[in-house]
Amino acid sequence: MAETKTTVTAATAKASSHQPKKSSNLFAALAVPICLVIGFLFYFFVLGNPANFVGNNPESHPVDSGIGKWFGTVYKGGLIVPILISVLLVCLTFVIERFLYLSKAKGKFSGSELVRKVQYHLANRNIDAALAECDKQKGSVGNVLKAGLKKYKEMVTNTELDTEQKILTIKNEIEETTALELPMMEKNLVFLSTIASVATLLGLFGTVLGMIRAFAAMSSGGAPDSAQLAGGISEALINTALGIGTSAVAIIMYNYFTTNIDSITYAIDESGFTLTQSFAANHK
Repeated sequence: MAETKTTVTAATAKASSHQPKKSSNLFAALAVPICLVIGFLFYFFVLGNPANFVGNNPESHPVDSGIGKWFGTVYKGGLIVPILISVLLVCLTFVIERFLYLSKAKGKFSGSELVRKVQYHLANRNIDAALAECDKQKGSVGNVLKAGLKKYKEMVTNTELDTEQKILTIKNEIEETTALELPMMEKNLVFLSTIASVATLLGLFGTVLGMIRAFAAMSSGGAPDSAQLAGGISEALINTALGIGTSAVAIIMYNYFTTNIDSITYAIDESGFTLTQSFAANHK
């Protein structure tokens, strides 16, 4: 009987888990092209603004001072630059999105503190007070604990199952709820891990194009064209800087988010252990 109930719950959880993925794909489907459009518009209309160049000519050198000097210099990095800017915008978009979600997932107070409070209330056999603490926490640990506590409360009055079956039922409920919470915390991190590699490769590609341009200037007949030579080297270095900088942001934030997810996961595991041990001790 217990196994049949668990199977139905798992099937329901599996069906429910598809819904968040749809919203995640929708966000990604909108965010990526929008960032691409913004990146190219920024490159052509902001960095490529004629006011950033001598004689108001984008084919000329950047102005000697002010913000226009930096904008003009970056513009000279070539057509790989808007792609790198777009990748940086995608990176920042998902960093902000994950930061907001994980801040919410952490709850109003730490998961470890919630586990201690729930443990105290369960020791006093006050399940309703423990449920109230989960509502106050409003995080992923609180969601998992609340689901486990509801099953815990149900098992207290259950007369059809023995103690081991009741504990197993509580444990299954916690695992199923955790299976719904973890994908939501980890979604979109694949974009950051991909950008960490792709940004470096794009920067290297732009660097190679710049060096080809520089060597082409040196190999032309007669004296090397110093302007083209300097332009090629500048293009190479600009792409290198953008690629490495974007990759560094992605790596740092990816590691930051995975560390936060690990701490939440640990608190969830601790909450599951607390519930099963409490039931075994108080409801033999």
